[in-house]
Amino acid sequence: MDWKIGRLDPTAADLDEVLAVYELSGLGQRRPVEDRELFEAMVRNANLVVGAWLGGVLVGFARALSDFSYVTYLADIAVVREHQNAGIGRAMIEAVRREAPRAKIVLLAAPAARGYYPRLGFTQHDSAWVLNSQP
Repeated sequence: MDWKIGRLDPTAADLDEVLAVYELSGLGQRRPVEDRELFEAMVRNANLVVGAWLGGVLVGFARALSDFSYVTYLADIAVVREHQNAGIGRAMIEAVRREAPRAKIVLLAAPAARGYYPRLGFTQHDSAWVLNSQP
């Protein structure tokens, strides 16, 4: 595969392209893609975003929040289904890591991806806690 991976300005990202990646990757089932205003805020307010392009078409998107020193929270990593298992996800994680090389990366895995992250060197942490938003 001949893809291009690079950091993306979240305020300049084409929201329709990003939405398409979420929907075509399956991640759209677990993110508020139907609420465009909320989804746009999620993308625009991330401070570390990486994209993957194949032939000029966005096929992968990683959204993170980082202090660039201690921790990077990798909130989303999405790759269009037909391009999954080609190394794009791994390459985007490596690109995120290059932006904050001293910071640990923390993420919450989707149920279907729980077996993926250990293969990349992630270790499972048993004390993650979630406080859901209020309605």
